[in-house]
This record gives sequence, C-alpha cells and structure tokens, in this order.
Amino acid sequence: MSADSPAAGQVPAVGDLAPAFSLTNSLGEQVSLADFAGRSVIVFCYPAAGTPGCTTEACEFSAAGPTLDTAGYTVIGISPDSPAKLAGFAADSSLDLILLSDPDKAVLRSFGAYGEKKNYGKLVQGVIRSTFVIGPDGRIEQALRNVKATGHVARVLAGLGLG
Repeated sequence: MSADSPAAGQVPAVGDLAPAFSLTNSLGEQVSLADFAGRSVIVFCYPAAGTPGCTTEACEFSAAGPTLDTAGYTVIGISPDSPAKLAGFAADSSLDLILLSDPDKAVLRSFGAYGEKKNYGKLVQGVIRSTFVIGPDGRIEQALRNVKATGHVARVLAGLGLG
C-alpha cells in the first residue's frame, strides 16, 4: 500500500488513490480499474439491479454515456448482483454501461460504499449508493456518498461542467 492509499478499513477521500479492483462484468469477463489507466472513470455503486432507484440511476448514466465518453470518462457500475443478473438488467433496461459484480462486497467496502445505512427508518447493512470520479492518474477527484438516485446523474454532470 502506498502512502497515498487509505489504511485498511478507512474510507478513501478526495486526493487518495482509488482502491484497485478486478471484478467480473455482465459478460463474464474480468475488468480491472487498471484497464482504464490514463482515462477518467466514474464508478457508481448501487444496491440492486432492477430495483426502481437503481434502474433510474443506471438508465440516466447510460443516457449520459455519449457526453461522458466525449469528455473522456468511462462509466462503471458496481453492485453485489451476479454477472447473469447484471446481463439481464443491461438487456431489460437497454444499458450501455460496464456493470461489475462484487458478490462478496469487498470492492464496495474498499470504497466505503457498503456498511450501515438507514433503510425505511431502520439501520441495516447494505450498499450505500455512492459515486466516485477517478482521474486519469487514479486519484479520487470527487466522492459522492449516500446519494439519492433521482437527479443524481444530472448533479454529477453539473459537477464535471458537463450539464
């Protein structure tokens, strides 16, 4: 671990190197953050494929894909869902995104996007809807945690000067 990486169990902050990962995508292929070295990446962490909020968020990121791609950003969604469920989600919702499966939630935890949260007024363990903008140098440029799905992508675009 480099001096720029958060210690184990600590949530990465703006300026830290993003946690490295390699996960299986919806096509059964391995995808690593290192595959995008030199390019900006938006990683959005979401609770469950096919649920209303997650579908809204994924569809909005997919729709913004051409604008983001032109501006030099690759969008990656991470959830605990299986690759097969992600493939169905992508097909059913006509998504043009990289969707990655993190069934043991290790990558979600490394980003601080899994843990205690409120769900319908109760404290539960789960995915904390979060988005991270990672620069071409691998450092976190924006960390948006515990966000609401509706309107989130528009806020991300505005924060990048694209909306």
